[in-house]
Amino acid sequence: MCFHSLRLFRRFEMGFSPINKWFPFDLALSHLLLLLLLMFALFFKISDAEGWIGVNYGRIANDLPSAVKVVQLLKSQGINRVKLYDTDPSVLKALANSNIKVTVALPNELLSSVAKKPQFASTWVSKNILPYHPTTQIESIAVGNEVFVDPQNTTLFLVPAMRNLQSSLTKYNLASSIKLSTPIALSALQSSYPPSSGAFKSALVEPVIKPLLDFLNETNSPLFVNAYPFFAYSANSDVISLDYALFRNNAGNVDPSNGLRYLNLLDAQIDAVYAALTRLNYGNVKVVVTETGWPSKGDENEIGAAPENAEGYNGNLVKRVLNNGGGNGTPLRPESGLNVYLFALFNENQKPGPTSERNYGLFYPSEEKVYDVPFTAEAVKGWTGGKAQKPPPVRNGGGGGGGGVTAAAAGQTWCVADEKMRKERLQEGLDYACGEGGADCRPIQEGATCWNPNTVHAHASYAFNSYYQKKGRAVGSCYFGGAAYVVTQPPMEATWVPNGAHARECHGWDKKGDRPSPQP
Repeated sequence: MCFHSLRLFRRFEMGFSPINKWFPFDLALSHLLLLLLLMFALFFKISDAEGWIGVNYGRIANDLPSAVKVVQLLKSQGINRVKLYDTDPSVLKALANSNIKVTVALPNELLSSVAKKPQFASTWVSKNILPYHPTTQIESIAVGNEVFVDPQNTTLFLVPAMRNLQSSLTKYNLASSIKLSTPIALSALQSSYPPSSGAFKSALVEPVIKPLLDFLNETNSPLFVNAYPFFAYSANSDVISLDYALFRNNAGNVDPSNGLRYLNLLDAQIDAVYAALTRLNYGNVKVVVTETGWPSKGDENEIGAAPENAEGYNGNLVKRVLNNGGGNGTPLRPESGLNVYLFALFNENQKPGPTSERNYGLFYPSEEKVYDVPFTAEAVKGWTGGKAQKPPPVRNGGGGGGGGVTAAAAGQTWCVADEKMRKERLQEGLDYACGEGGADCRPIQEGATCWNPNTVHAHASYAFNSYYQKKGRAVGSCYFGGAAYVVTQPPMEATWVPNGAHARECHGWDKKGDRPSPQP
């Protein structure tokens, strides 16, 4: 505090305060102002530490209630934040005067136009934001979604699009009230285990990650992250404890690099992102989890998809976030409360993909809860769910959910990358398999057992086969946009991998070379 500034408030000579004769008035005033500054600082620190829960409102279904009814449902449950995947007028109008804070989205297919044409960005804001805000409390815009794995190659349009949108928000005096960010998938990380080793993929760092983080720094905006412990558990149920995945009591895992103990998988995933940010000197950027959830139903090979596990994950997560006034951060960022959007509000019957994709909902379209989950700190106090135990089904080759494949998939087949496919398509499939697909790609990280040969084709073959085996060699699980195909040859006879024991080890065969060995 500069005492010269205090004297601007008082133009007579230093005297004695009538309030306290032992201290000069200027000094007493300085102490008061210092106290006020400390109180403001503490307030903002507490605000930063407060965790909150929101929910994703997707609408890929033909049986959902009207937007008006949905808003009534949100309010009845005490949900005061919602994330949309578009700017649908009927939804934004229904949310008007609801006191619910809203995140809207600009879809991936518009990124190139917004990036190339500032006027397009301005028009988008004028048509999709201005008519609704602030009556509808739009607090942020998700620019694209998981752009780095978008098959339309929109990555390089991302940051230019964000900058044009920011200029448009500034033009309409909205930049101070609406933040811009973009949801990234965990597949953007090259390394995530242990959490302290977190690092972004080197191929993304210079072209897009650093420019993105520069933008977030400049605008004081968070990084949006989609994180699903379900994928990691389902693909590695023999090595990941269900209790660890569902926030139940467990011994936890200690990060050998910094000694921090992790009691749940989501914390570890978030801290891997924080470690990656710190590695690039952007440790001050906050993370908001824009998607996380657990399906209540899945296909036979989707280990762990069950209503009791979904209730345990979502309910215990809400409890984790809102307990202690929402002041529970991660081991690496204990001072910064978790901000989380649950996925998703409803089961959506028209979503493509495996059964789980249509069963992440917290509510049925009838507005009945799929299972009991609290959404407010008050509701958490009386919640007693989340304790049920459902062990994973026994797989072929061992008990307790071992790493083999299901008994129904006993045929000798493997999934490999098409060496004639262009590298970009292989890389897209590789990113999916190692990210959302849940393949175990640790052995093909730099310095690991199967890093060499360091080619996109070799790494893709490893990842595709890992995904294929984890999915029980189900029909359609060896496709990757046409970049993969099924083979029946063991590695000693195949031409698509190097010969020898190293090939067998790195592509999932046992020493005899006649069947796939279990993978963790």
